[in-house]
Amino acid sequence: MFKKLPGDEAQHLVSTTPDTAVVFRPAVVRTPAMVTLIIFAWRLLAGAVRLLWRHPIASAVVAMPCALAWLYGWRLALVVATVPVSVLLPWAFFDRASFNAWIGWHLLAWWRLVWVYRRHWHSVMVISGLGRHLRGRDYLPRLVGVSCTSWADLVTVKILTGQAPKDWSDRIEHLAHGFGARSCRVSVARSGRLLIVFPRHDPLATPLAAVPIPEEASVGPVEVGTCEDGRPWLLKVHGTHVLVAGATGAGKGSVIWSAIRGLLPAVRAGLVQVWALDPKRMELSFGRTLFGDRYAASPADCADLLEAAVAVMQERADRFAGLQRNHTPTVEDPFVLVVVDEVAFLTAYQSDKGLKLRISAALATLTTQGRAVGVGVLAALQDPRKEVMNIRNLFPDKIALRLDESEQVDMVLGDGARDRGALADHISPIPTQGAGIGYVRLECSPDPVRVRAAYVSDADIRAMAGEVAA
Repeated sequence: MFKKLPGDEAQHLVSTTPDTAVVFRPAVVRTPAMVTLIIFAWRLLAGAVRLLWRHPIASAVVAMPCALAWLYGWRLALVVATVPVSVLLPWAFFDRASFNAWIGWHLLAWWRLVWVYRRHWHSVMVISGLGRHLRGRDYLPRLVGVSCTSWADLVTVKILTGQAPKDWSDRIEHLAHGFGARSCRVSVARSGRLLIVFPRHDPLATPLAAVPIPEEASVGPVEVGTCEDGRPWLLKVHGTHVLVAGATGAGKGSVIWSAIRGLLPAVRAGLVQVWALDPKRMELSFGRTLFGDRYAASPADCADLLEAAVAVMQERADRFAGLQRNHTPTVEDPFVLVVVDEVAFLTAYQSDKGLKLRISAALATLTTQGRAVGVGVLAALQDPRKEVMNIRNLFPDKIALRLDESEQVDMVLGDGARDRGALADHISPIPTQGAGIGYVRLECSPDPVRVRAAYVSDADIRAMAGEVAA
């Protein structure tokens, strides 16, 4: 009886004799050979059409010599095949940039698509949990395409219906190691499609020399380093507040001095004033002549200097009320940049409660009211916890350099920043490899950008101070 039942029905039968083995055979439907051949031919034709549609240039390159050899002989086909090579090789040798833009990156993208991503796509999707197996079928996200730049692969993916971008951002380590990359970052291209960036190498591995001093006086954005994609890293200081967080030796001084270096022509022109608070007495003291009498080191002097900045801010607010909403730097009303090195020493670790309250109140006032009247704050700290820096959310622009813990990344850049690829806790502690490298999250974008600040040496700082003094 069991042999005659189909598989689905035999599963629900209960045997009364435990020693009796239940054997059943699933129902089998035999397909005629002609139907199998028709299905195979249809799939072959559909695959050929899909190949021609997706890769017309590559198909034409292969088909043209074959057609010429069939029609006119192998000699003409050989000439046609060697002439483009004789043209492309000198082009690639003498003008590599234009060759890569037109041909090189497209060939690399095709090779990476075939050999890396399409080859491992099924296994990586299933093992990482991004694919689904339902009723005997595998449902996988669709690999839309791959494009290459000089440093990374940009992979476009159509996600499954019902998936969310967070499902992918939670698995960035699975994706990176599955496709042989050091890391990856996930961003939303449009509804239902994601853009995944897989770096092939690190373009920021080499330390950067100090950025040349600009020739024109400007309040920004100032160039302080390089972004991962090769563009200059332009840091906005006027009309915002910037918080730089990083462990000891992470390169916070590089960001601060690069910003001051970019503002140096405006300082000489009287359009910018830099007010420095240096409780450690080890960083900003190298350029003390740049700040004049607007330099403070002791906690009491720092409190007085911050309250003086608040007084300037309030006096401008009284004059600008009802007349203007945005600040334009002039000699009479210059842009005031308050630079605070190791702000936690003044706010959290200060033993004098009176000074602690004065400093915290002044910083809160500046960060909430100073943008519109031309007073900005550039603060640096090592520990980004809320109990250490309770006004960190008042800084629109944040920079996360090397951090000790993964939780600290979201403390600085906001929730979900590390899931989107801001691996600040993975930056190398070796100064030559990781100092100055960090992630930036701007006020207008939730996606972190990997950057590296230029290193401003002690000789560069002394030369800057000498120019201003002269």
